[in-house]
Amino acid sequence: MEWSIGSFDWALLSTIFFGAMSGYIASRILGGEGFGFFGNIVVGVIGGYLGSWVVKIAKISLMDGFFGNLISSVGGALLLIFFLELIKYIQRSNLSKRKTRAK
Repeated sequence: MEWSIGSFDWALLSTIFFGAMSGYIASRILGGEGFGFFGNIVVGVIGGYLGSWVVKIAKISLMDGFFGNLISSVGGALLLIFFLELIKYIQRSNLSKRKTRAK
């Protein structure tokens, strides 16, 4: 089996790089320190898909290319982080209500 640069899957590498970058940017916009390298990749990749879906459903026109994709990916990552923080907040408030009732 011969390996060459032409057979390398650049789409996977660009997805990982783009995901890490957009996850980091989104976490910094919200004032956090980030989720670490792998956490930023996961948040960015899922956020990228979420952002692309929202842009498509809402019929928002963005510029083509790198910056349009970056805007939709960061926006999707912001939405994802917001919903994750909302779920954590709800869980904490439900947990504190249970502790108060138990006393």
